[in-house]
Amino acid sequence: METSGVGASSQATSNGKNDALRGLELGHFIELMVAELQNQDPLDPMDNSEILQQISQIREIDVSDRLGQTLDSVLAGQNFASASAMVGKYVRALTDADGYIEGAVDSVSIAGGQVKVHIGAQTVAMDKVAEIFNEEPTADTNNLATDGAAS
Repeated sequence: METSGVGASSQATSNGKNDALRGLELGHFIELMVAELQNQDPLDPMDNSEILQQISQIREIDVSDRLGQTLDSVLAGQNFASASAMVGKYVRALTDADGYIEGAVDSVSIAGGQVKVHIGAQTVAMDKVAEIFNEEPTADTNNLATDGAAS
C-alpha cells in the first residue's frame, strides 16, 4: 500500500519543495502518523516495515533539526568571540546607507541572531566591518573613506 502521510511529508520537507511543512515540529509529524494509523484501511493495514520506515524518518528529521540548531549556536558563539576581539580596536565599517563609519569599538551585542558592533552611538553588523586597526589609523592608511574600496 502506498502511503502519503508522514514519510512523504518528511521527504518533501527535506527536498525543500513544500514550504508549508517547514514550520511543523516533531510533535506534529507524530500526530500525523497516529492519525494515519487510526484511519488506515482495516482490511489492508500498513505493514510493520512501513511503520518503522516512517518512525525512522521522523527521527531523522528530529536529529537534523537539533544538529542545525547546534551548528547555529556554534556559529553565533564564534561570531560573538570574533567581534569581542574587536573591542577597543579602531574599525571602518559600511553603514546601511552605504557610507562608512570609523571609530573604536565600544561593545558588541547579539540582536536577532546577528552580531552587532557598537561604534560610539552607531551600530553596524559585524559582517559590515571592512578594516580593523590596533589603533587609530594614520593618514597613510586612510584611503578607504575617500575611494570606497576595501583593502
